[in-house]
Amino acid sequence: MDAETIELPVVAGTRPRATASPRQVLAIVSVGICLANLDLFIVNVGLPNIAQDFRDASLEDLSWILNGYAIAYAALLVFFGRLAERHSRNLSFLLGVALFTLASAACALARNVEFLVVARIAQAAGAALMTPTSIGLLLASFPPEQRAGAVRTWTAVGGLAAALGPLVGGVLVTFDWRWIFIVNVPIGLIAILIGWLRLPEVPGHDVPRPNPFAALLVTCGIGALTFAIVKANDWGWSSPGIIIGFAAAAVCLAAFIRHCLRSENPFVDPALFSVRPFTGATLVMAPYSAAFGAMLFSVALWEQTVWNWSALQTGLAIAPGPLLVPITSLLFAGRLIARFGAAAVASAGILSFAAGLVVWATLMGAEANVTAVVVGIMLTGIGVGLTFPTLMGVGAGSLPSSSFATGSGVINMIRQAALAIGVAIFVAILATPVSLADKIAAFHRGWWILVAITIAALVPNYLYIRRKVAR
Repeated sequence: MDAETIELPVVAGTRPRATASPRQVLAIVSVGICLANLDLFIVNVGLPNIAQDFRDASLEDLSWILNGYAIAYAALLVFFGRLAERHSRNLSFLLGVALFTLASAACALARNVEFLVVARIAQAAGAALMTPTSIGLLLASFPPEQRAGAVRTWTAVGGLAAALGPLVGGVLVTFDWRWIFIVNVPIGLIAILIGWLRLPEVPGHDVPRPNPFAALLVTCGIGALTFAIVKANDWGWSSPGIIIGFAAAAVCLAAFIRHCLRSENPFVDPALFSVRPFTGATLVMAPYSAAFGAMLFSVALWEQTVWNWSALQTGLAIAPGPLLVPITSLLFAGRLIARFGAAAVASAGILSFAAGLVVWATLMGAEANVTAVVVGIMLTGIGVGLTFPTLMGVGAGSLPSSSFATGSGVINMIRQAALAIGVAIFVAILATPVSLADKIAAFHRGWWILVAITIAALVPNYLYIRRKVAR
């Protein structure tokens, strides 16, 4: 197959498809990751303004604007990824973009936190459909030797959108926080039009339907765990509600694992984890993503609640980190992987990310310190640029073509679930400090805990990815 073009047959009874190059497919499907990443960074910057509009909303309530999205996204990624494997990938991708666009408009119309959380869950459903189908289209379009590089580029383009997120969010929130959702609407409509005209047909595989009960189990398990962590300080760690929450999470997740191990049609095929690079990528992704989610939540909250910065100031200070993600990934990660291997590059990314958190934990105080914020966010940005694209390339690139959508969905499911748990952990650490000194101490304690969580990712990186390369 020519690396530059895909010749696709026209099926009787369907409309003719235009010939598309892999690079054109990459450009179109990157809109999916751009929408998801842009929305993530914009919402983080806008949370304090949303709190001002919904005056009865607590920090725990506001955290569900992020966590509701992350949990639904995590639970539905594999479910929709499996469904998408049965159907045309291009049409499934466009349906996901349409749902995300419609839900974004609903978010802009929200009049209370509860409605906004529900609309965010609908957004997550759209993102969960367009993410695995976009990477499925991408990996089906490139020859095997170019797939890892294509995935890194796809992830890096999402990083560029994330870099614009704080800036765009800071500007839009200056007018009204609702504009942070309205901005998704024209982007989504343009993507639907171009995708309908240009995306090639990628037919589905004859695979079994996913089990919806398993999707419900993992959703309830992650949701109960996140809820218990968020409410632990408020209700007390030994209170009946918290004990029931943790017990429900354990039962649901244990039942989900049992289903996967014993079912003839498992929601997540255990055979995927027989591929060591894939297993290593998922195990590294879990602690790293928890730290990443908490980091994004904490820095925006710190700047606007401790230093009383505006959303625009916050966006400008955060922007250098996300901006370094695509720069690091596109210009350096591929060359470094070719020379030193994926495990070494991921290790460097983990250590760089941890170093950024150390800067904040040691240098940030009551007085505004722009240098500390920028240095810390740049180190985390370099870390993300080295780690996330490398893990996605190692994990998805090691799978057979029939498992592209499901495999990438599993990695992203773990990533999104960890994001929600990371935010929940940080909310629990902050609790309700009564003074500025208590608030600062809580943030510092949280950042040191995130350092430990981040460093823990080095263990599976060594055991699964480095040893595989060595052999």
